[in-house]
Amino acid sequence: MAQQAAPVEGTTGGNTPLNERVSAGRVAPAWLRRFMKNGAGVTGLIGVIIVLVMAFAAPLLAPHDPARQYFDGLTDFGDPLPPSERFPLGTDTLGRDLASRILYGARVSLLVGVLANGAAVLLGLIIGVVAGYFRGVTETILMRITDVMTAFPALILAIALAAILRPSLWIVALVIALVNWVWIARAIYAQVLSIGQREFVEAAGALGVGTFRTLFRHILPHLVSTLMVFGTLGISTTVLLEASLSFLGVGVQPPTPSWGGIINESQSYFLDAPWLVAFPGVAIVLTSLSFNLFGEALRDSLDLAERR
Repeated sequence: MAQQAAPVEGTTGGNTPLNERVSAGRVAPAWLRRFMKNGAGVTGLIGVIIVLVMAFAAPLLAPHDPARQYFDGLTDFGDPLPPSERFPLGTDTLGRDLASRILYGARVSLLVGVLANGAAVLLGLIIGVVAGYFRGVTETILMRITDVMTAFPALILAIALAAILRPSLWIVALVIALVNWVWIARAIYAQVLSIGQREFVEAAGALGVGTFRTLFRHILPHLVSTLMVFGTLGISTTVLLEASLSFLGVGVQPPTPSWGGIINESQSYFLDAPWLVAFPGVAIVLTSLSFNLFGEALRDSLDLAERR
């Protein structure tokens, strides 16, 4: 009787390592396998998922209305209540449930972070690609504008713009986008210059391929991994910047709950009611750290995959 052939290494046979097999018999991409081996990156991804669940499920998770002021939410002396069974994280200076406000504050932070970072990535992509691909006078003008914007400290420029414009959630997102695009534009510009000198781009030009066809078919696809990294790492920066602006009073305005705004409203009670500052501060740090870990791991895994 004929013997059964042994499974070949790398197939879906029994000797194949478990992490090399996925459903439907397809092998996971190399960058994804590298990412899953990065413990810090997986931890960051879990943190990002938790923040997303907090934001999207806030109406279901919040124990109280974040805007409601409870008459029994303050002590007899008018001080905030400490954490209890009814108010898991205590109450704020107006007798509102702090846990509910932090959950709804996650919505504000993520909305501003995604909108501002998305606009910054889009603006940086357009300026970097146009300057790096078309060169000449266009390159000089766009990159000099980028240099001028780089000369201004981001936080000071954001405070100035937010003070001039009427502070609101959308204005804060716009202001953050206007101060964050410069670094993205410079990185995209340098990468487009490098890609434009490769053989396949020069061959496309020699064969008479049109300018925009070369741009969309041969250059932009190579920028996807870079945009993915900026799209994750940038959210951490925008969350911190939004919290800073709200803390300084030129960001998201009350009664809309914002982590930075909660700290601003509660700073006078720092010694008597430390939970008012501690809990939103922890939320800011963990959110920023999670997106940083996730973005760094994603950058490393994509960079290693491209090198191979």
